[in-house]
Amino acid sequence: MQGLEISDDPNLLVGYDTSDDAAVYRVAPDIALISTVDYITPPVDDPYWLGQIAAANSLSDVYAMGGQPLTALNLVMFPSKILDMDVLKEILRGGNRKVREAGASMAGGHSVDDNEPKYGLAITGKVHPDRILTNKDCRSGDALVLTKPLGTGVLFNAGRSGKLPYSELESILPQVAALNGKAMEVALKFDIHACTDITGFGILGHSLEMALGSGLQINLTFERLCFYPNALKMYQKGESTGSNKANRRLAQGRWEAAVSLTPEQEELLFDPQTSGGLLLALPAEQCADLLNDLKQAGIESAAHVGRVVKSQRPFVKVV
Repeated sequence: MQGLEISDDPNLLVGYDTSDDAAVYRVAPDIALISTVDYITPPVDDPYWLGQIAAANSLSDVYAMGGQPLTALNLVMFPSKILDMDVLKEILRGGNRKVREAGASMAGGHSVDDNEPKYGLAITGKVHPDRILTNKDCRSGDALVLTKPLGTGVLFNAGRSGKLPYSELESILPQVAALNGKAMEVALKFDIHACTDITGFGILGHSLEMALGSGLQINLTFERLCFYPNALKMYQKGESTGSNKANRRLAQGRWEAAVSLTPEQEELLFDPQTSGGLLLALPAEQCADLLNDLKQAGIESAAHVGRVVKSQRPFVKVV
């Protein structure tokens, strides 16, 4: 988006200039529409899981803004001359299941022939204009809570390369495909200052976006970060992703480790997530109650992973 003029429309409440999770446009004093779009390549060979994970991944951006999904449009790229159409039906069935679970309506979509299947959704949601969550309103002293484990990038790559048996990968798919709606429903009972979901830039990249937007420093406590089983082991076996190096370059000069980390542990910080969790900033005194309520709601992996502090420049420190 670099080089494009920023809109001066006063009703565009959130655009692309803050690297936020979705656009937000006010249509009435008490209603703003959330617009977002995302699609992914298959993380696993099972088309039904592809549909569920891709849909959860797309819906997550609405939740990250504090909103409620309303409608969804399928985005389908499919090699119809190579793969059986029953595969496509299963992808769409998985996506529709998650849209219905979110309480939204599947309203159509668009498809094109492509050499590799890709699937996602364009989502419209709603939020009150005064209750929008963005990634730029952290406050000094805030605690940071993460609602899902990390490590999907390397695990999905390891599954494709044969380093990780599908039986090991299959066990994490329900959690990867879980909607972030329940976590946000719980979180909205608290004074959430800022939020983002952890996706392609990894935990460090998305934390850095929050730090840059807020003009503050974020301290991530490495030992509190929760990783899916086998994620570290896959990096130790030499597996990686196509995004780790790029994610590291984007953060160059804007982060440091204040604890001793192995090269493989560092790679986990840049691991790109698919359908990752929410990263929530809220007053430190509310953190314990939020974690308790999240766990009561079945979100067992929720953890207090860091804090926000004043700094001379926006920065991420791993402590």
